[in-house]
Amino acid sequence: MEYETVDTEDVDITDLSTVEEIPPDLDIRPVGDLLGLAEMNVAIWYFEPGEGIGYHAHAEQEELYYVLEGRFSLKLGRSGETETREVGPGAFWAAGPETGHGHRYLGDDRGAVLAIGAPPVEDPGMDPHEL
Repeated sequence: MEYETVDTEDVDITDLSTVEEIPPDLDIRPVGDLLGLAEMNVAIWYFEPGEGIGYHAHAEQEELYYVLEGRFSLKLGRSGETETREVGPGAFWAAGPETGHGHRYLGDDRGAVLAIGAPPVEDPGMDPHEL
């Protein structure tokens, strides 16, 4: 792929509750799939009040997040050395391989986060306490 453009609204929302292999049960827009990306995963994740992604780590993948809408509580760092922060729209955070990370939506409406992961390996996550 040399280049591609896509509008967010042109990317269909996927309800992950219908995909048994991928927790958690959130809605996403798999932007990278529509763009035909081969070297990274890109998606917009949507969160209802109280929803989140549990504390986990990846063996190989780096992840970068950007808050589009709402406020989130983050848990970041290696097991036993975690830090908790609260962030809102415009905030970035990242986690490298084998570094624990997770977040929970704090708002009363719908929140959204842009997530980018590379390399695009099937890396469902592992327990950071076991690293």
